[in-house]
Order: sequence, then structure tokens, then C-alpha cells
Amino acid sequence: MNFNIKLVVVGKVKEDFYRKKLEEYYKSISKKNNFQVVELSDESIPSNPSQAVIDKIKIKEGDKILQQIKGNDYVIALCIDGKSTDLSLMKKQIEKARSAQCENVVFIIGGSLGLDEKVVNRANYKMSFSNMTFPHQLMRVMLSEQIEKAVS
Repeated sequence: MNFNIKLVVVGKVKEDFYRKKLEEYYKSISKKNNFQVVELSDESIPSNPSQAVIDKIKIKEGDKILQQIKGNDYVIALCIDGKSTDLSLMKKQIEKARSAQCENVVFIIGGSLGLDEKVVNRANYKMSFSNMTFPHQLMRVMLSEQIEKAVS
């Protein structure tokens, strides 16, 4: 069954080895699903930003993310304080979206400062891979691999 999966990410992947791996996963996911990746530009972060500057950056990036989400989309946001998730739970969330006849399952990875509260509040499911912090480019590879396994 074809299904719409959208990956919305802040920032670009710069390293070739990450890009090549992502291309493999994207090709595999696209064989059985309508798959779209939306790369949004990240905001410039000054050195030693104040909390007010951090909040302003998260709001700008959050607004860009929210523009990519439709009303009937099922949103899964990667959040540090999200629910620790394994492949089985991820499959259940995707099935939940399918049975609710959502137009898209949208996975979101925010910028290096995290997600704005508006994005977190819009999410149907808040997912965490670990209590550890990973580089965003590596997180894209990890998430793409799990999506590929969940929908194959």
C-alpha cells in the first residue's frame, strides 16, 4: 500500500558519506511509499547567544516547519523529552496514522537548538531515540534507516 511519508528537517547534510547513505535509504523508502524530504534553511546562531536570541531562532525555524504541515498530517517530532521509541513503537505510530487516514506521516528534526514549543505542541507523537545528543546530520541517517525498516 502506497503511503505518504514526509521528512522535514532543518539544515543541510554537508558530508558526502552521510548524503550517500541517505540517498540509499530514500531510494528504498520511495519504492513502496510516496516520500518527500523537505530541507529548511537553518538560522545563523551567534557565538554565546542569549536565551532571547535562542528563543527567536527556534521560533523562526518553527514557523518554517509548521508551514510544511497540513491539517490532517500525523506529525512525529524528534524531541529529547519524547517517548523512548523502538522500531515496533514506530511502526505502531505509522499504522495509527494510516488507520486514521491521515494525509501524510511527517517526521520532524529541528535545528541544532531544538524545536520551538509550537512544533512540539503540534506533534501527534514525540519520539526520542536516546537521552544522548547526536549531530543532526547523523540523526537524519538514523531516522531514515528506521523509517526504511518500518515501512518496508
